[in-house]
Amino acid sequence: MGDLVKVKTKELEEFTKNVFLRLGMNEEDAWVSADVLVRADRRGIESHGVARLQRYVDDIKRGVIKIDAEIKTIVETPVSLVIDGGGGVGQVIGSKTMKRCIEKAKTNFICLAAIRNSNHYGIAGYYTLMALKENMIGLSFTNSAPLVVPTFGKDAVLGTNPISVGVPAGEERPFLLDMATSTVPRGKVEVYARKGDSMPKTWATDEKGMATTEAQRVLDNLAARKGGGLLPVGGEGMLNAGHKGYGLAALVDILCGVFSNGAVGPDVYGKKGQPSEVAHFLGAVNPAAFVGLGAIQEKMDYFIRMMKHSQKAEDQCCIYVAGEVEYLAEEANAESLGLLKKVFDNLNTIGKEFNLTLKGELG
Repeated sequence: MGDLVKVKTKELEEFTKNVFLRLGMNEEDAWVSADVLVRADRRGIESHGVARLQRYVDDIKRGVIKIDAEIKTIVETPVSLVIDGGGGVGQVIGSKTMKRCIEKAKTNFICLAAIRNSNHYGIAGYYTLMALKENMIGLSFTNSAPLVVPTFGKDAVLGTNPISVGVPAGEERPFLLDMATSTVPRGKVEVYARKGDSMPKTWATDEKGMATTEAQRVLDNLAARKGGGLLPVGGEGMLNAGHKGYGLAALVDILCGVFSNGAVGPDVYGKKGQPSEVAHFLGAVNPAAFVGLGAIQEKMDYFIRMMKHSQKAEDQCCIYVAGEVEYLAEEANAESLGLLKKVFDNLNTIGKEFNLTLKGELG
């Protein structure tokens, strides 16, 4: 698993924010960019946490991510938005757009937004959490670099294209689905490569389209676009229902890229050294459009308890509801969290350039 370094959560947030500030971001944008990354680590989603900071630093320096991008509204109705992010910071574009969706939904019951010309926006669940905080139902989808092979295909033509949906509950924690439409996101393969571990054979294929356990081989092939890639949810072929994950990944690309008239499939990250043209689809739904917040919360509590209290399989201790494991991790990591030593060291390498140091304790 590798050595872990324990760091204080607040100090990690401050360090990450200061890196973005040193790169020229304003205070508000730097804070949200840092918050999305650290929130991922707090929720146990290390594939999308501060391990990705180097990627953002490099892309900002190269001008692939523009910190001063103009975010333009292309279409606006009482219940919809089409946004052009101008090649800006995905976290900033996503959070500002979700805020607008929430405000519209307060008076118009619903707002859906299709966003084009953005960049990687972190964990999809961050934006559904924004809606949940306002007692709204949240939707958050994004397309991404072509990493996933279609059923019976050899080459990666779709992104991991995550889906996140959040529904408020009452006494129970909210329902929060946040999942890639691939068997795993690329970040999880990166974690296995960093650790030098063999990954399950159901996760990805090699350059010939054959299943492989070699994480680094998959990453190298994807980087060079040599063939192969991640498998859709369900795995290979139709026998294991891989076609269902393939269909979901395609649906996300349609909502994000087609509805915004943005990039789809291999066009995302299609030009090396140029803005990635990632597209998102966000939404907020007011429970008042249906039976009202109180009734939905009460029924969600019943529904969640029904699932959790149903009979468990032999030798199993718990039945979890979507988002529950992440909520528990976030609570446990509120004060401090563990980073892989390789990630911790890389953060301090980044910090040296900006006269920043992150403190931590091994063990």
